[in-house]
Amino acid sequence: MIYYITGGERSGKSSYAQQLAESLSNKPYYLATSRIWDEDFKKRVERHQNDRDERWTTIEEETEISKVIPPNAVVVIDCVTLWLTNLYFDFENNVEKALAFATNEIENLSKLNSEIIIISNEIGMGGHAQNHIARKFTELQGWTNQRIANKADKATFMVSGLPLKLK
Repeated sequence: MIYYITGGERSGKSSYAQQLAESLSNKPYYLATSRIWDEDFKKRVERHQNDRDERWTTIEEETEISKVIPPNAVVVIDCVTLWLTNLYFDFENNVEKALAFATNEIENLSKLNSEIIIISNEIGMGGHAQNHIARKFTELQGWTNQRIANKADKATFMVSGLPLKLK
């Protein structure tokens, strides 16, 4: 089962995903996809870590997320945007290669026997990106989100801390 949770930055996605995971399991997993890019981001990661109690097990994986999902588990993947940032960087801003890799990983996730809660951002709903690299990343994010939403059994859009059922 794949649950897809999307929305804008600070819309309540992570809190909603965490509550969902805790309602499904007494021992959920948190799959962290981020790299620590700077001190500000390190503080953000620490805040997320402090939001989870001893029931949670953290897995860290920056690229091959489908390979680290335990069987028969409840796993929150947080988040697609940071995961795609890693891929976009690793594939030297090549959208086609990053999208192909992401599409393969999403297909692999859909075949696993676990309940997977995938958090993503809707970055294309804001202002128009100011440069070529940012515009291409927005396209990558949008296409990846569509692929995840297509595979998801349930999809939720978060707005101001409120969940809107999409699927």
